[in-house]
Amino acid sequence: MNFKRLKPFVFIALAAFVSGCGLFGIGGKGDSSRTTGWEYNAEETGNIPNISGYEQEAGPGLVFVQGGTFTMGRVEQDVMYRNDNYPRRVTVASFYMDETEVSNQDYREFTHWTGRVYPGDVERMKAITPDSSVWRRDLAYNEPYVNNYFRHPAYSEYPVVGVSWEQAEAYCAWRTDRVNEQILVDREIITHDNTQTGENVYTTDTYLAGLYQGTEGDKPVENPDGTTRRPKWEDGIMLPNYRLPTEAEWEYAAYGLIGNTDGELLTDRKLYPWNGSYLRQDKKKEKGRLKANFVRGRGDMMGMAGALNDNADIAAPVFSYEPNDYNLYCMSGNVNEWVADVYRPMSLNDVEEFNPFRGNVITEYRRDPNGQLMRDQYGELIRDTIAGMDYRNVLDGDPTSQIVEGDTWIGNDKQTEGMYIQDDRPGAFSSLIDDEVRVYKGGSWLDRPYWLVPGTRRYLEQTKAQNDLGFRCAMTRVGSPEGF
Repeated sequence: MNFKRLKPFVFIALAAFVSGCGLFGIGGKGDSSRTTGWEYNAEETGNIPNISGYEQEAGPGLVFVQGGTFTMGRVEQDVMYRNDNYPRRVTVASFYMDETEVSNQDYREFTHWTGRVYPGDVERMKAITPDSSVWRRDLAYNEPYVNNYFRHPAYSEYPVVGVSWEQAEAYCAWRTDRVNEQILVDREIITHDNTQTGENVYTTDTYLAGLYQGTEGDKPVENPDGTTRRPKWEDGIMLPNYRLPTEAEWEYAAYGLIGNTDGELLTDRKLYPWNGSYLRQDKKKEKGRLKANFVRGRGDMMGMAGALNDNADIAAPVFSYEPNDYNLYCMSGNVNEWVADVYRPMSLNDVEEFNPFRGNVITEYRRDPNGQLMRDQYGELIRDTIAGMDYRNVLDGDPTSQIVEGDTWIGNDKQTEGMYIQDDRPGAFSSLIDDEVRVYKGGSWLDRPYWLVPGTRRYLEQTKAQNDLGFRCAMTRVGSPEGF
């Protein structure tokens, strides 16, 4: 039985079950407070809200990754001599992650929706369309990929490439809204409105703020007193945001160490997402075949005719090769993957031991002089960075990170530009490190085995794209690490 093909139907069935069972275990009349004895959700006590027994379901395409502690960083020789990744122990909270890289078909849903809802908006379409020119090489015949890789159905299940970090972020936001919109449709709280356009487009934020004027369904949320209302975030109906995984989350999930433990004892560390240091299968039926899609040696992208070893000249379909112990596919090879983190050589010295991450930018909704939420021309709520809460550069270029004695550093208000040489003059040396450079990981069909090790890391400007760089989404888990 093909369980991958059943997943969408399982999710729909779960949504239907939840829809028929009420508001995720909403406390009924008779449930009372342990502290006051007052009844919850009862009119005579003021309808004190209480929802008990909430358990988060995985969103479409996601699998559960149970968190824990692991040693993050380099596990073999630092052949690049960057010294930016020595091992350190950290803890990652449980989360959800796409079982595969985002495919061309997945991403085409995004571009199709955008073209339908914003017809004629050339700039918006251009901003999200993958850059097919990444396939071009001066001395290679790659034009067929320029024309076909993203658009042709032959490549529908291949990982999307040519997407920048910013485009990956935009996809995550769009996917969040479409999944939450479908949840509300499945529960008959709203109905699909294929005429939405301009400012009146469903987003999770605008819906929760009461600004989206869609078509109401037959089953709005019912209060204990019989009145109805829109769902609130506190009801637990909608899912948290899809987002890019942090570097720590990605690396932790790639290793899949749950198959290498005896109680709390880690019996075997891993070099790759599979056990052992070998790149070939040792099972009898597939003995000798490669476990991932990568370059074996100069000019050898896929093996010889009659015995194509990894059966992939470029990328391979997203469900290729065996998954790791978290049931995640292609965490080594196939295409590299963007993660959320801003790159710094010495972040490992600065980040927290729990959920390490560099890249926090804390925002708030913009309001007009009357206190009303403000939206852009697409109806999306505008967010502004709170003063002093852009933490991409913290402990790296700010006064607390100075290594020079005296007050010269503080007096000049140095930031990243003062730590790393930035020189745009032709022929001049300039560091690639700034606040818009992001980490990517995983190795690809263009890479040698060194980059298949999850502990390795590289970086690229967040506006750039490559023909071997894609992404997958993650989602925060709310509540306990595995349920009680």
